[in-house]
Amino acid sequence: MVKPTRVTNSIRVVREDAGLTQAELAGRVGVTRQTLIAIEQGRYSPSLELAFQISRVFDRPIDDLFQYPKDHS
Repeated sequence: MVKPTRVTNSIRVVREDAGLTQAELAGRVGVTRQTLIAIEQGRYSPSLELAFQISRVFDRPIDDLFQYPKDHS
């Protein structure tokens, strides 16, 4: 079983607010719809390059779309 990523994201909310389907966003950033679904569900962390591409589609900073938890040691 694949361990889920600790990176969370708000892509689905932002995508829906922008009126884009998963297929449309996937096409704009050059990935399959299945890859985009896995990213939205937190089962896959995108490469840094893909994260930048997604953020540019929405004209938002990466950290508006992707979050990584701070460790509380």
